[in-house]
Amino acid sequence: MLEVFQKTISKSISFEGIGLHSGKNSKVTIIPGKTDQGIIFKRIDLNSNNLVAANYKNVSSAKLCTTLENKHGVKISTVEHLLAALYIARIDNVIIEIDNEEVPIMDGSAKFFLDLLVQSEINQSNKKIKYIKILNKVELFDGSRKISIGPNENFEVDFQLNYQNTLIDQQRNVINFDKDDLNEVIESRTFCLYEDIEKIKKLGLAKGGSLNNAVVVDGNKVLNDEGLRNKKEFVNHKILDLAGDFILSGYRILGKIKCYQGGHELSNMFLRKLLKQTDNYSIIELESTIISKKINSEQAIKLAVNA
Repeated sequence: MLEVFQKTISKSISFEGIGLHSGKNSKVTIIPGKTDQGIIFKRIDLNSNNLVAANYKNVSSAKLCTTLENKHGVKISTVEHLLAALYIARIDNVIIEIDNEEVPIMDGSAKFFLDLLVQSEINQSNKKIKYIKILNKVELFDGSRKISIGPNENFEVDFQLNYQNTLIDQQRNVINFDKDDLNEVIESRTFCLYEDIEKIKKLGLAKGGSLNNAVVVDGNKVLNDEGLRNKKEFVNHKILDLAGDFILSGYRILGKIKCYQGGHELSNMFLRKLLKQTDNYSIIELESTIISKKINSEQAIKLAVNA
């Protein structure tokens, strides 16, 4: 639903796992946050200058993942799936303590994070959430890639891929984050083409990648034994990534996004353009809860009870 008041978790939650690109094990603890604080990462392996705000201005790299960096050069990477989970769980303020440079990839989706988050009761403050309400269409073209946003009463994403691969092809989906069932988006994993793996590794990335945390496509076959989790898993994961990247705006957004062949880099470029053009949006607060959203029944019950 479109929430009115800011929320955080009631108690700390911890987990650990391997970083997709660094291959390093990281321990993470999500701690309740203060009102108006937003989402802040804290590198507890460092003694000073170790806070990194989840903000689009702090994106220093968007190559195969989103990396945040503060003015002291402290980085935290692969933040997008955890951020998307926080968005879907309607959690606005937390501190994320981590003892390494990369958020664990877990199974490559947001499912682990959502399952973990809904185990905690949600604390609601008396301070309202600020929304960006889109007033006029804004577009960005980057070669063959393009992205736009227009007025809408919810946060809706229309995403289309364009891969030279017969299995992925031009997969497209439209998801309204405030009305639709989000389970297939939540469970959709990061993916790559088999022929690109060596190229990625030569860049010093994907050191922790495996069939346990990514879908690998070879020609018209999925190499993972379990196959795909849903028919549109490829584009659904891109929609998940986009949600995680857009929460870096510092607001929840009311608008309809259309994206063609986008990714982390295009999303960040677009946010920078959008937020400079202040005539095209207004910042608002809601008077009352409006629209119900579907995740799985267990999550919906827990979130409703604790709202």
